[in-house]
Amino acid sequence: MDRRHFLMSTAAAAPLAASALASPNDTIRVAVVGCRGQGNSHIRQYLPMKNVEIAALCDVDDSILNQRLAFIEKESGKKPAAYKDLRKLLEDQSIDAISIATPNHQHTLQTIWSLQAGKHVYCEKPCSHNIFESRQIVAATRKYNKLVQHGTNSRSTAALKEAVQKLADGYLGEVYMSRGLCFKWRDTIGRTPPSPVPDGVDYDLWLGPAPKREFTKNRFHYNWHWFWDYGNGDFGNQGIHEVDICRWGLGATLPTKVSAMGGHFMFDDDQETPNVLTCTYEFNVQGKKKFMVFDVRHWITNNEATIGSPQTNTVGNIFYGSKGIMSIDGYAQYETFLGRKFEPGDKRKEGGSLWQNFIDALRSGRREDLAAEIEEGAYSSTLMHLANISYRLGRTLNVDPVTGDVKDDKEAMKMFTRQYRKGFEVPVKV
Repeated sequence: MDRRHFLMSTAAAAPLAASALASPNDTIRVAVVGCRGQGNSHIRQYLPMKNVEIAALCDVDDSILNQRLAFIEKESGKKPAAYKDLRKLLEDQSIDAISIATPNHQHTLQTIWSLQAGKHVYCEKPCSHNIFESRQIVAATRKYNKLVQHGTNSRSTAALKEAVQKLADGYLGEVYMSRGLCFKWRDTIGRTPPSPVPDGVDYDLWLGPAPKREFTKNRFHYNWHWFWDYGNGDFGNQGIHEVDICRWGLGATLPTKVSAMGGHFMFDDDQETPNVLTCTYEFNVQGKKKFMVFDVRHWITNNEATIGSPQTNTVGNIFYGSKGIMSIDGYAQYETFLGRKFEPGDKRKEGGSLWQNFIDALRSGRREDLAAEIEEGAYSSTLMHLANISYRLGRTLNVDPVTGDVKDDKEAMKMFTRQYRKGFEVPVKV
């Protein structure tokens, strides 16, 4: 592990090279990698944009790939090029940007491959499957001097940008604590035995860096989130948005202490990751202690602070200050309640497009125009990884807030990385 400062700061990086686009009106050619769930959202975001062309699609599943190709051709009159292997796609020098929506265990390696091929990247959250990858994705971004956006959508919304600015300006007084809520109805996934790989699926490419295992339906589409080989539980799925907002609003980066407890309750099924998890963090922000709590709950529970309801998902954030609280419901609205009587204060509901922000930044060629630059994503992903390590080891982690290392805990440090399958190694030197 590189024991220098955990991440290279944006200020220390070389100035971004001028945009490779010939003029602001030139068409930006984008390739979408991973086309099923969130990848379909990427397609629908880029498709109506002016002077943006979805030039290629890449997916290991022919059935998904063919569905998306047909949809784009119907909507635009153009049929993108089709690939199963990203490495073949990256040989096309006419493509400007790669938009990655594959499973978590693929994100860092595919981003690094894309950067090495001279492409800008939109990378879905979380940007890494482990802490080593959080470090490497930032290092590669700086080395190849490209734009990389992290898919935490709230960073682009007008409401949340205003909310975070109000916190920084002291609207709630001294903000001492943030709370992230990920209460989502998640039914049991049951058990699925090994079965033949579906026709048209390249399972070896899908596994990528992960160890070779027999194919089962539960380890494939979507349910891969609940297995440590590929996902990071609901913290790394939905919860990464909320922990990013928690950290953003506190003005924090790396913690001094992390503790997480939970378990896999109620269901007897194939899931490995916890479906109930409570994580606590301590930070030192400009000499003051700040506290953060993050919760996953999977079934019947309450709502909190005007967020959600007991009958629906409760997903959002609460900030606690000396003058009141702020409630954030989802990605694009906030409310404030002031004083001991909780008098209604400022509020706003207004969204934004992180994909449009990415395209706009490609046109400007300015890293600072990215709403969710990869360094921010790497910090938030690392907070998630630290809590999962604490949960899996069953103990509190004392963290060096400069290096990001866990102090005096070789077992925890060993969990910063993984054994990579041959041919799919995340490089130690990018």
